[in-house]
Amino acid sequence: MYEFSIVEKLQKLEEDIQRHELKYHQKRVLVSKSFHFDAAHHLHCYEGKCKNLHGHTYQVIFGISGMVDEIGLVIDFGTIKEIWKSEIEIFLDHRYLNETLPKMNTTAENMVVWIYEKMEEALKKQTNDCRIEFVQLYETPTSYAEARREWMSHE
Repeated sequence: MYEFSIVEKLQKLEEDIQRHELKYHQKRVLVSKSFHFDAAHHLHCYEGKCKNLHGHTYQVIFGISGMVDEIGLVIDFGTIKEIWKSEIEIFLDHRYLNETLPKMNTTAENMVVWIYEKMEEALKKQTNDCRIEFVQLYETPTSYAEARREWMSHE
């Protein structure tokens, strides 16, 4: 049986732990955050069910890497959410993708690259030195497209 305990003394900064101890290492770390959105689209030049207007509940997963800062964070998960909400989701959620995205066939393969590029552009505006490592775009729970930094890099 697991024994539960109540914290007796809450750790205090500058008393129980010093500011310089908050950063534990100097390694690159990948953090990941996922989001969902609902959207409609149809495919051109495709002979199958997806040539007709239909919708999906998509899932997007971002992998972002960087060196931890002075308190041990790569990037605040809230910052990733702000970027998603203000710079990417507005073009996707409850939208007709053929209308709101740049001219393209709205395949998962095309969309994942567009989402990757939008996040990459937004991260360049951040003060930390984070970089996008991958984006996965699930069109269904078992089908996804992925864009990776090594495939997208213009370096």
